[in-house]
This record gives sequence, C-alpha cells and structure tokens, in this order.
Amino acid sequence: MVREHATNLEVDLSTHVSHDVTWHSSKVSAADRSRMLHQFPATIWLTGLSGAGKSTIAFELERQLMVLGRLAFVMDGDNVRHGLSRDLGFSPGDRRENIRRVAEVAKLFNDAGLIVITSFISPYREDRAVAREIIGHERFIETHLCTDIEVCERRDPKGLYKKVRAGRIPEFTGITAPYEAPENPALAIDTGCLAIEDSVGKILQALTGYLQQSGGR
Repeated sequence: MVREHATNLEVDLSTHVSHDVTWHSSKVSAADRSRMLHQFPATIWLTGLSGAGKSTIAFELERQLMVLGRLAFVMDGDNVRHGLSRDLGFSPGDRRENIRRVAEVAKLFNDAGLIVITSFISPYREDRAVAREIIGHERFIETHLCTDIEVCERRDPKGLYKKVRAGRIPEFTGITAPYEAPENPALAIDTGCLAIEDSVGKILQALTGYLQQSGGR
C-alpha cells in the first residue's frame, strides 16, 4: 500500500554545526552518477518490531536489486552496533543518536548514487522525521513492517522476547518500551500475511521510478 507522507514535525538540523567548517562541493553531479549506475538514489527505511522480518527482507531486497544490476547496500541495526554505534545503548537518547548517525551515512551513500536499505526498529516518529530531513524527502521511502507483536513474539528469531519475559532485558520495544507506528508510511507490509518474496516484490514495485535504463530526470 503506497501512501503520500504528511508530517507537522519541524526538525532543526543546524544543531552543533561548527562555524569553522566549510562545505566543499563535488565536481561530479548526481545526474552523472545516475547515468553511470542507471538508477536514482533512494533509502528504503524499514521500521517495525523485533521479529517483523526487517533484516530478512532487507538482505533479500539487496540481493534482488543486485541481480537486476543495481547497486544497493543494507545498513542493518545489529551490524551497525558492531561498529558505527558500538558506544550506544538503548535509552531513548542513544536510540535517537543511533538513527541520526545511520541517516547521515545513508545520505552519503545516496549522494554516491547507491540505493540504501536500512533495517532498524527506529521506534520514535520524531527520530524517523529527523532521518527523513537528513536524507531528503524525495529519497526517503518509509516502509512499515506492521506485523502484529503476537506474530513477532511467536517467531522470536533471536530469543529476545523470552529474555524480556524473564526480566533480563529492561528496555524492549513493544513490551517495556514504546513503539510509535508510522501514521502515513509510503508502504505498509504485514509480514504475518505476506511471504518474503511478496513483501520484497511490493518494495521493488515502489522503486520502479528509481530504476532507470539511463540517467537524468
């Protein structure tokens, strides 16, 4: 289900930017990169509860895009916490900083011409709004894996829900910490009803306009 996005959130991205740094522009344009890669950059932002299938869908989508001859890269929540965000925990503030970092990297990858697929719970609407502002509205495809928590807990691929029920994880999205579902996502996919192939197919269909045989708008 493809929808138009609307938000009343105002995001200030100027915070903490030093007055002593200067932006240097590239001599290579976005159109140059699109012509070379035969695609327009985009970020498919997968959000949803643990166990909704974000990583599974992200890596299958990446594989299928590469089969189509398109350059794509997955930024996965667990993988990022092994490096870029290894110093962050799971408090609201740390989650906010994690999403900000991911969005900044996704923007750089998009500027390089890649299609980026992010796989993050990203539970707060405000944090996702910041990511949209950083990446750019025209590139940001918010995709909500709206799978019921009962389905996610039944799958429990990492055994996290069992740990939560045993009191071993204090802040867990959907049970002991909030999840603010997107109010108007570009795509809403219930992986409890759709197979992986069908879910990936819906995203590929939404990407049709980004996958061109020749560059230039």
